[in-house]
Amino acid sequence: MNKPNIILGIESSCDDTAAAVIQDGKLLASIVAGQEVHRQYGGVVPELASRAHQQNIIPVVHQAIAKAGIRKEDISAIAFTRGPGLMGSLLVGASFAKAFAMGLNIPLIEVNHMQAHILAHFIEDSSSFKSPSFPFLCLTVSGGHTQIVLVKDYFDMTVLGETIDDAAGEAFDKAAKILNLPYPGGPIIDKYAASGNPLKFKFTKPQIPDLNFSFSGLKTGFMNFINNESSKNPEFVTENLCDIAASIQHTIIEILMSKLKTAALQHNINQIAIAGGVSANSGLRKALLDNEELLGWIVFIPKFEYCTDNAAMIAITGYFKFLKKEFTSQVTTPMARYSL
Repeated sequence: MNKPNIILGIESSCDDTAAAVIQDGKLLASIVAGQEVHRQYGGVVPELASRAHQQNIIPVVHQAIAKAGIRKEDISAIAFTRGPGLMGSLLVGASFAKAFAMGLNIPLIEVNHMQAHILAHFIEDSSSFKSPSFPFLCLTVSGGHTQIVLVKDYFDMTVLGETIDDAAGEAFDKAAKILNLPYPGGPIIDKYAASGNPLKFKFTKPQIPDLNFSFSGLKTGFMNFINNESSKNPEFVTENLCDIAASIQHTIIEILMSKLKTAALQHNINQIAIAGGVSANSGLRKALLDNEELLGWIVFIPKFEYCTDNAAMIAITGYFKFLKKEFTSQVTTPMARYSL
């Protein structure tokens, strides 16, 4: 009987400390520890994030191994996020992974965080599991990234378009901050948008060539709009909060969907996936599902727990690399910038 391939995945790119165990492609355990300390600052503070990772990483890994029902000696390899991300946070995860792999004398596997978001679609966690077939398009949207990726194989990916300045997730969070909503603002915008009229207010959409995105102009236009209206009526935001949230969300989603439709036509692909933190947005999910019927797309939307940062996506990427024997060495260092 062949020994099972068991991969421990470790994720520490930003403010979530996560560990997961995957055996032969099937998820056995996924543990995530968030960091509440950043809420009072309205954004992630890198130094505080790295300190919290140091406190959380051993308990999180211990819980993942215990929940998976395995011994640490059963682990075949350790996969960790090399980048992109916050350097201090990445160092904690990388250092732990190196030490653990050295102590167990097992292979070490480096993982690109953005590649892992896409491969989250291949995490087997239930009998109803289904994954896209190659080739497919993946719209990857998060606080730091916005990309349309052509995925030809697990490790054959081409970025067709990306943001030239700010990311979509950053635009959501900035809009929330302008509206004096707490951090993280994206989910709160989504919540208020559910009760609002998405066509109530119009915002300028940037005209960017090809399949690239830009959200800096939209953020500036939104801020000017709120300041102008609030100067005329100090209660403007309070009285129109749901409509404002719905309108800015509708605009961001229209920008994303317009480019995605163009990419699908250009490459004659009808298998469409989304990934990254913003893929948890209900408006974006609905827009994709609407086009499933309208354009004949086959849409793949990850479960909410695989949208935000998690180690299951690191472990599944590590598993595919393990099968190819793509290992890294103890001298590998994290990279704050790490392109596909």
